[in-house]
Amino acid sequence: MNLISDPTSALTLHRPTKPQTVLISGASIAGPVLAYWLNKFGFDVTVVERSGGPRGSGYPIDVRGPALTVLKHMGLLDEVRQQRLHTRRLSFVDDQGALIGALKMDDAESEGHDIELPRGALTSLLYRQTLGTGVHYRFNDSIETLQQDDVVSVTFQSGEPEHFDLVIGADGMHSHTRELTFGPEMDFSHYLGYCFNGFSMTNLLHLSYEAITHASPGRTAVQFAVDDSDSVHAFLVYASEEPPFTRTPDLSLQRNLVARLFENEGWIVPQMLQDLQNADDLYADVVAQIRMPAWSKGRVVLVGDAAYAPSFLTGQGTSLAMVGAYVLAGELASHPDVQSACVAYEEKMRPYVDANQALVDGGSSLLVPRTAEALKARNQMIAGMDREGTQPATEAQRRAYTALTLPDYQSLLHSTC
Repeated sequence: MNLISDPTSALTLHRPTKPQTVLISGASIAGPVLAYWLNKFGFDVTVVERSGGPRGSGYPIDVRGPALTVLKHMGLLDEVRQQRLHTRRLSFVDDQGALIGALKMDDAESEGHDIELPRGALTSLLYRQTLGTGVHYRFNDSIETLQQDDVVSVTFQSGEPEHFDLVIGADGMHSHTRELTFGPEMDFSHYLGYCFNGFSMTNLLHLSYEAITHASPGRTAVQFAVDDSDSVHAFLVYASEEPPFTRTPDLSLQRNLVARLFENEGWIVPQMLQDLQNADDLYADVVAQIRMPAWSKGRVVLVGDAAYAPSFLTGQGTSLAMVGAYVLAGELASHPDVQSACVAYEEKMRPYVDANQALVDGGSSLLVPRTAEALKARNQMIAGMDREGTQPATEAQRRAYTALTLPDYQSLLHSTC
């Protein structure tokens, strides 16, 4: 069921004789998608990224629904399919490692033509697609200050000042662009009661294209093997009524906290805790959503997690970021001014965002049951399925995944020639 129907047969490209200058903060997923389309529509695009190259890692992400159409329009769908992770199953085990039940992941993905792939593979493909197009990247730099007038005056961390007609924050849930323009993160971040720690560790269980999860009330440990290599992605997720840290956790304190919280867990959690102490790639964060009454202010607009992070519990962060970037670029190209373009962007995207953010409850009950009763009910549901059965998408998920008819901005490209 589509919540939005948006024929675009009357789209008209609005572009001044001199291309508008656009600065995009962030080179992960939304940033390169935006850069690709804005460049196609004739804008002069710069992307600034604090890291030394495209951001990404090897942990798995999902792409589904209209985001697949965005990839198709970019000429990347076949390559993304080639990078697909053929995860065979997700197993649920008890304290002794005995199987409670398992879900066939390949079948679950093919039902909706979803694609699961390493995050780094997607970010590399998106970045590569912008090379040689005129998009300019500034790595190892970031926005320090910005001030709006007839243009946006930006001072970079490198000390260099510059002026842009538009600044777009695609810099993630902890967006500095959002903080500079809209105020503190706490005004928009809605903590969901969980924290997670991700790191790499030795593949002790000799896993191959599969994931295993163990849970106790409010605690979950996950091992995810994206291939048959000697290492796996490990995750330790725990419930906490109040966030134990805010924007940037002290990793030493976080290691100690997690060790205390999981010290009595079974399965192979003791070994995971040992590896956690020595991991040099530990990433810790709260599980939260970003909810904002408006995604733009003057000549600054937000996209992706910076504007509407849904949290990993929904599995929709990547798809929302890609679709949002495509829609924002198309609306900027088809409206005479920034303000009307941003209004149209929000009108098209907000129902889609709201529907997908609402999926968070289902994700948390499956992955991290908070109580003994919830855990028992989850395990009974899994054990009651056929051995290695599939879990089809719920009606709420199907509606959310297809809650946007993707506008067709392709006709605008002929106007740029």
